[in-house]
Amino acid sequence: MEFESENREGVSPLPEQHVQVASGRIGVLLINLGTPDATDYWSMRRYLKEFLSDRRVVEANRLVWWLVLNGIVLSKRPRKSGRAYQQIWDKKRDESPLKTITRSQSEILAEHYHTNKAIEISWAMRYGSPKIAEQISNLKSSGCDQILLFPLYPQYSAATTATALDKTFEALQSMRWQPAIRTVPPYFEEPEYIAALADSIRQHIETLAWKPEVVLASFHGLPEEFLTRGDPYYCHCQKTARLLKQRLNFSENELIPTFQSRSGRAKWLQPYTDETIENLARDGVKNLLVVTPGFAADCLETLEEIEIRGAKLFHKSGGENFSMVPCLNDSAGSVGMLRSIIDRELQGWV
Repeated sequence: MEFESENREGVSPLPEQHVQVASGRIGVLLINLGTPDATDYWSMRRYLKEFLSDRRVVEANRLVWWLVLNGIVLSKRPRKSGRAYQQIWDKKRDESPLKTITRSQSEILAEHYHTNKAIEISWAMRYGSPKIAEQISNLKSSGCDQILLFPLYPQYSAATTATALDKTFEALQSMRWQPAIRTVPPYFEEPEYIAALADSIRQHIETLAWKPEVVLASFHGLPEEFLTRGDPYYCHCQKTARLLKQRLNFSENELIPTFQSRSGRAKWLQPYTDETIENLARDGVKNLLVVTPGFAADCLETLEEIEIRGAKLFHKSGGENFSMVPCLNDSAGSVGMLRSIIDRELQGWV
C-alpha cells in the first residue's frame, strides 16, 4: 500500500509534494553463507578475501592476520579452492549448488505464500551475491516495513549466525526509515528439524544395497577457543546429535557426532571427521554413512569434502561402502520445516 494524500475521516491530508512510499508488507529473508561467482583465480580470491577478512570468522590479531592473508593465503588458496569448486560446480547454470538450492528454497516458499500478497520471500548470501544489503533494500522498496531474518544455520555460532545479522544491521545504518526487524532463533532442537533429518536418513538407507554399521553426523568445525569464549555452537551440535539419535532409536556407537573443515594449526572441536573416517575403516568398519546436519543446503563442504574426499579416505583406509545423505536442501521435509518456523515467527505480524 502507499500513504494516501486524500482526506479521510480521522486522516490528515498529506501535502501534494509528499513522497509516496510503499509500505504495509512483510519480508522474509533467507540468509546462507555464500559462494564465489566463478571458479577462476580472481573470483575465488574476491570471495575468500571477503570471507577470511571477517573478524567473526578469524579472531586473530588483525595486523598479523592481514599480513598472512594478503601475503600467503590469497596467493595460494584461490587456485586450490577453485579446483575443489570445479568438481561440484553446476556448469549448466554456471553457479555453485549452494546458490541453486538456496534460490529454490526461496522460490518454493514463495509459492506456498503466494495467496498472501502481504508476504514476500527473498534470499541472500553473507559472502558473495546476492548481497544482504541489496536484498534488504529491495524488500523495503517493495513495501516491506517488517522483515523477518532467517539465517539458515540450525546451530548458532558467532562465525555464522552472528556475522549474517551483523551485515544486516550494517545495511540498516544507511536507511532513514528502517523496517521493523525480527530474527529467527537457532533451530537445532526444533522437532520438525529433527524429524526431517531422521526421515532423510531413513529414506537414504532404503536406497542402499548395504546397511551402515556407523552413521557419522559431521558438523562444520570451529576453533576450540571459540567454545571457551562462550560460543554455544558445540553444545547445539551435541544436542542435535543426541535428539537425532533418539529419534532414530540408534545406540551410542551407531551415530557419532564429528567436526570437519578444520584449518591452521590451532586446536579445533573434536573428534575430527577425517580422522574418525580413517580410524573406523582401520578398525574394521566396512559400511559407513555420513550425514551433515549443520548444513541447510549441499555445498563445497558436503559435496567435495565429504562425498568425494571422505569416500576416498574411507576406501583407502580399508572401508568398502561409503555414502553421504544429501542435505535437507529444497525437499518437501525441508520446506515444510522452514515454513513451520516462519509461520511461528510471523505471529503478531500476520
